[in-house]
Amino acid sequence: MLASDGQYVRVQIRTDADIVGARQKAREMATALGFSEMELAVVATAISEVARNIVLYAKEGDIEFQPVENGAAAGLLVVASDSGPGIKDPEMALKDGYSSGSGLGLGLPGARRLMDEFDLETGTGGTTIRMTKWSR
Repeated sequence: MLASDGQYVRVQIRTDADIVGARQKAREMATALGFSEMELAVVATAISEVARNIVLYAKEGDIEFQPVENGAAAGLLVVASDSGPGIKDPEMALKDGYSSGSGLGLGLPGARRLMDEFDLETGTGGTTIRMTKWSR
């Protein structure tokens, strides 16, 4: 489901279909901002990784998209949040190969590498990831 307020878009994440919807909405917004095909693929991949974590570990959450500017540069701010159990060891979760489940442990570190800015806040009340990609 989508909630849209001008240039702000929120996608509820509960199922794999919601992950696809979030990727599509991000691509639409990033295209309007002038992102290249490569940048679009990077953003979609990073969103897939954080959205998949929401479905697997928190069961539900939201991903919000908003255009941002930094001087002449256009960017896309992505905020993924949930009210799940939180990440027990955030430092380890950001290392390649670490997984608390059955995955390859590439999701969060991969998303962090793909985006230009990445911030993770987590605790027993949930997790919030803020990441930004700037158009080149």
